[in-house]
Amino acid sequence: MPTSPTRPDRAAPQPESMLTVLIAFGANLLIAIAKTVAAVLTGAASMLAEAAHSWADTGNEVFLYVAARRAVRPRDPRHPAGYGRDAYVWSLFAAFGLFAVGAGVSIMHGIQELLNPAPAELFGVSYAVLAVAFVLEGTSFLQALRQSRRDARESHRDLLDYVMGTSDPTLRAVFFEDAAALIGLVIAFGGILLHQVTGSAVPDAVGSILVGVLLAVVAVVLIRQNRRFLVGVVVEPEVRAAAVQRLLAQPEIAQITYLHIEYVGPGRVFLVAAVDLEGDTPEHTVAARLNAIEDELARSPRVAWAVLTLSRPGAPALDPQHPADPLMG
Repeated sequence: MPTSPTRPDRAAPQPESMLTVLIAFGANLLIAIAKTVAAVLTGAASMLAEAAHSWADTGNEVFLYVAARRAVRPRDPRHPAGYGRDAYVWSLFAAFGLFAVGAGVSIMHGIQELLNPAPAELFGVSYAVLAVAFVLEGTSFLQALRQSRRDARESHRDLLDYVMGTSDPTLRAVFFEDAAALIGLVIAFGGILLHQVTGSAVPDAVGSILVGVLLAVVAVVLIRQNRRFLVGVVVEPEVRAAAVQRLLAQPEIAQITYLHIEYVGPGRVFLVAAVDLEGDTPEHTVAARLNAIEDELARSPRVAWAVLTLSRPGAPALDPQHPADPLMG
């Protein structure tokens, strides 16, 4: 497929995508252990919510690592478009885990703390752990932010637009989970500080609930995006236009009358096109010429599978600048 800027977003797992997941896993594991110890020592509801959050994130990174590894398995006769959609299945598991474990535990514990408030102690321990967690989470988030900014710049898209729309679910998950983690740490700090100042456990309990609500929102966003890619998402209009130009650059192709391109994995697409060939080609050579063009397209690491067929007689040619997908109306 065409190169930057009119190309599908980066295929996964790129070495940096895997590094992003591994950094997030290491940071979340260390943070989860520290927060758990602090929650036991201090009895702070917000700290327990943060511990649940970090354990959920740690488990999620395992799912995301599996997603990235399984998505790049080579295609076979039973899976001609490859295994790219496996990435969305495992990322969906991770999002459900964040919702059930992270959000569920945080909200339930906050409610219990409101109904049965308990005093907290050793506030200095909580503050120290939150500070260390902020540094580690910030390091992980900066890695995801650096990769996202570079890819968004190469795709000529806004940062948040790129992260929301990218076909790489591991990058999107790490970006939003780390951003939510940093916001959650600020909420937890506020709840614990107000608990210490006022002597009331209510702010701490409310902080726990707010952390849970934040995680639930992030989980729903991730679930929605993974569901979209599992159902099927067509590529961006500028990528379609570039694909038309790439096809028309083939000397054998006179015009294109139909084109459909959708994502079948992180940065991987399935292309179907109907074309008119140059000249009066004998029927017995048409298949060979089409297969040769398919093979040339499939050499791109971003094309999982390409299928070309002859146009129907009289079918109008696509406008190379505005080649609308007929399935999109």
